[in-house]
Amino acid sequence: MKIKFLGTGEAFDTNNPNNSHLLITDKTKLLLDCGYSVAVPWFKLNYDADFLDAIYISHKHADHYFGLPMILMMMWEKGRVKPITIICQKGLVEFFKNFTETAYRGFSEKFKYEINFIGVESGQTVEFNDLKLSFAPTVHSIENLAIKVDDGKNSYCYSGDGQFIEETVALYKNCDLVIQETYLYDERKIGHACITDSIKMAEENNVKCLALTHLQRDFRKNDLPKIKDKIKSGKVEIIIPESLDEYNF
Repeated sequence: MKIKFLGTGEAFDTNNPNNSHLLITDKTKLLLDCGYSVAVPWFKLNYDADFLDAIYISHKHADHYFGLPMILMMMWEKGRVKPITIICQKGLVEFFKNFTETAYRGFSEKFKYEINFIGVESGQTVEFNDLKLSFAPTVHSIENLAIKVDDGKNSYCYSGDGQFIEETVALYKNCDLVIQETYLYDERKIGHACITDSIKMAEENNVKCLALTHLQRDFRKNDLPKIKDKIKSGKVEIIIPESLDEYNF
């Protein structure tokens, strides 16, 4: 299993694409979130049309799903024939079925590949190819589901957006890699976690590596360079990935 960080930025970061990550195993290629600025780094990777197996959408905010029609359209334009699966909250399945038609009217009828949907909810576990997917809520301005991916050898979690709670922490426990959105250093903003809380949580729950993403753009530019030496742990590996960085298990 490996992770390619397509983007690590928050919604209005002009230097870092939206928070989005590509998980690759021997049998599955899963994209986790695809906001409006994620399509560009995705295009740069220049994968073949049938490369991707599934896309997970954590919640209905533009910086996590507005890139979906562009990616689906690009795969059609390059000649995709293999079905693709969209995984999202059960209540959002009908919305995402219609979203590409809203963005590119009439084009979805021309697709030569099927788009299948799996609706999920908190506490549910889904088998997909060689992966076991589990879900838990975070506290955000709208409903968001963090996801855990287990291939039988390694486990990986991605928060989407939101402050972790008891159910989220249970999902993260003993994971090899947790990608947690952290907006500021030690200040909680409504709907977002912070770095200090996330490090403490990871230390207390045997997380091997903690990746900090979705940092507030001004904090990342102005403050992060000054305090980077403070962001450390004796128990957990801490990384702050850039776009197109990779993490290999």
